Amino acid sequence: MEIKIDNVDNAAVKQLLQMHHEDMLKHSPIESVHALDLSAFKKTNITFYTAWINNELAGCAALKVLDDKHIELKSMKTSNMFLRKGVAAKLLTHLLAIAKNQHYEKISLETGTADVFIPAQNLYKRFDFTLCGPFSGYQEDPYSMFFTKSLTE
Repeated sequence: MEIKIDNVDNAAVKQLLQMHHEDMLKHSPIESVHALDLSAFKKTNITFYTAWINNELAGCAALKVLDDKHIELKSMKTSNMFLRKGVAAKLLTHLLAIAKNQHYEKISLETGTADVFIPAQNLYKRFDFTLCGPFSGYQEDPYSMFFTKSLTE
C-alpha cells in the first residue's frame, strides 16, 4: 500500500469523500455531521492523505492542526472494496507516526455513536485512544463521541 499526501481534485478521491459525507448523513442529523467539505481540505492547517493499492484508492484521512501540541484526525474513510483488509489500521499507523515526528503531543478525533461506527470505535480503542470530552469547538451531542491519545508516551 502506498500512502501519500494528496489533494481532493482526483475523481476517485472526490467520490470517496462524497460517499463518506452521505454515509454520515444516513446515521446522524446534518447538524451532527462533522465531515469536511472539499474546500476545507485546501486550508493550510489540513494535510490530506490517500492510501492506494495497485493504483486503486483504498482509503483516505486528514490531519488538522489545532495548535502547536494538538492535532485532529479527520475524514478517515476506507473504500468499500477494501473494507476489513487492514487499510484503516495501516493508514492510522502512518498518520500517528507523522504526528509524533512533527512533535505533536496529542491527537484527537470525533466519530459517530450509531452501530455502524462500532468498527471505527474499536479500531481507535485498539490503538489506545481513550474516550474524552468535546474539544476544539465541538459540543456534547448524542450522535458524537470523542477520542484522544497522548503521543508523548
